[in-house]
Amino acid sequence: MNKAVKIGLAGACTALLVTGGIGAYNVVHGLTSGDTGSDWTDAEHTFDPAATSTVPPTGAKAVKMARTFLDNWSGHHLDDAAHNTDAPGPASQGLQKYAGGLHLKKLTFAQVASAGRSTATPGATRITFKVSAQVAGGTWTYPGAVAVLQNTDGQLAVHWNSSVLHPGLGEGQSLTAGTIPAGADDAKVVASDGRTDLSTFASLRDIAATIRKHAKPTGGTTGTGVAVVDADGSGVKTLRVFSQGKTPVIRTTIDAHLQTVAEDAVKDGHLGQKAAGTVALDWRNGHILAIAHTGSDGDIAIRGIKSPGSTMKIITSAALFDQAGLTPSSPAPCTDSIVANSQSFHNDSGVRANPGSTIAQAFTVSCNTSFIKDGFHYLVHGGDASALHDEAVNVFGMGSWSIGGGVATTDPSIPTDAQGGDQAAQFIGQGKVTATPLFMASVAATVRGAGFKQPVILPGQHQDTAPRPITARTAGYLQSMMRTVATGGTAAPRLGGLTGVGGKTGTAEEGDHTNGWLTAYNSHIAVAALVEGGSTGVDSAGYVVRQLLTHS
Repeated sequence: MNKAVKIGLAGACTALLVTGGIGAYNVVHGLTSGDTGSDWTDAEHTFDPAATSTVPPTGAKAVKMARTFLDNWSGHHLDDAAHNTDAPGPASQGLQKYAGGLHLKKLTFAQVASAGRSTATPGATRITFKVSAQVAGGTWTYPGAVAVLQNTDGQLAVHWNSSVLHPGLGEGQSLTAGTIPAGADDAKVVASDGRTDLSTFASLRDIAATIRKHAKPTGGTTGTGVAVVDADGSGVKTLRVFSQGKTPVIRTTIDAHLQTVAEDAVKDGHLGQKAAGTVALDWRNGHILAIAHTGSDGDIAIRGIKSPGSTMKIITSAALFDQAGLTPSSPAPCTDSIVANSQSFHNDSGVRANPGSTIAQAFTVSCNTSFIKDGFHYLVHGGDASALHDEAVNVFGMGSWSIGGGVATTDPSIPTDAQGGDQAAQFIGQGKVTATPLFMASVAATVRGAGFKQPVILPGQHQDTAPRPITARTAGYLQSMMRTVATGGTAAPRLGGLTGVGGKTGTAEEGDHTNGWLTAYNSHIAVAALVEGGSTGVDSAGYVVRQLLTHS
């Protein structure tokens, strides 16, 4: 079969209504459709469906007709059995396909009995029986039934349809026995340990289902049994399993332990009922280790597109270093407010003005006015404000990523045609600048790993590269600045005391509320978190990020 066969054991038979005379019919000789062992010849029995009576035959007559049909079928007098029906042509084809598809060796019918008026076939009497078929791989038993009609002249016939062969068998479907390949629909999407099923994690159920549809499983072994197949041989349903195959798996990059931590972290009690999303990466290779989220708006970890706030100052600083030749000690005066393109900008509460501030100092306390002033002065040329976009694309790999397995993500955006106040707002991650926790985790990973590795969820998945690697100079500057943020800056209340950690907080205004961000790294992972409605990054996303860093 070239399509998935859903494994569902259907060995148990339902109870059958049994009345009087029980018989068994066996065959031990070869499959010969032309063999004529029945006294009921074509000339003697030609049922006219156009003359079917609306009055069902009696139970005794219907049982006798059914036994004649079953006798011919079990005796492999298939032409005779077909002429015991009201549709000899289709019946002959169906009986032949039954025998061939199952590699039938022996067929037995027992407990043949009337079950009264048929509810499915008007004017018919329903006859039930038990089928036992020796087929390729083993013996298969199941309950069967036929409807027996009579003509106005008293002639009887078995009403033919596919369910005569097996209850529920649809038109155009047939039965097969023997080897049943493990289908893609049965594949288990697992963590990097090769065992943990991703569907056991609330945040990954939809992702696992998507990967199962799009990625190729490995490691499965075939089983044997009986299955329903379509006209093209594609598997529809497994009816009986004789020997169980091994379920194939699709291995992902997810770390089962860290995913468990992430699932708990986005439900941290400090967040209340606020929607949260987080992504953790292995900064050495871009492997996605954890994706977790809450809220009713879908997966905000990889698709929640929001203004990233001051976490964007990582890219703004990199642009100042790469494109303007500045250093962390370059001047970046921090004023209470600044007007840019006729729009006034201010700092978050608690940020003190410092006219002698440097880029490093402004980064540590997250001074908005410093980055707007330097951004405008050094990165906007003749109204062209595309420098930040270029840095994000060329160094941090911003673009349309495919993380693998058909999993959809939302692309970040830094418009190249920003106008008016948006030209200033972009340098502090506001205006029309948007990102996801996935992208901001990658930004931190690029800094820590001294180079961009595109995030992927399947090992071996193609990874886009950045046009230009981050320079050792710029990576070193950013690592030093992010370390200071973690030890004595805006992230210190959550990240202080953790070894080898660097981070950057962000608080982004959105309508009448703010969203909290934090992106950080340690010696093992890079992580970012977003909390919708978070008052500050450190007091919302900070709790999520800390849990992941301390348990990685």
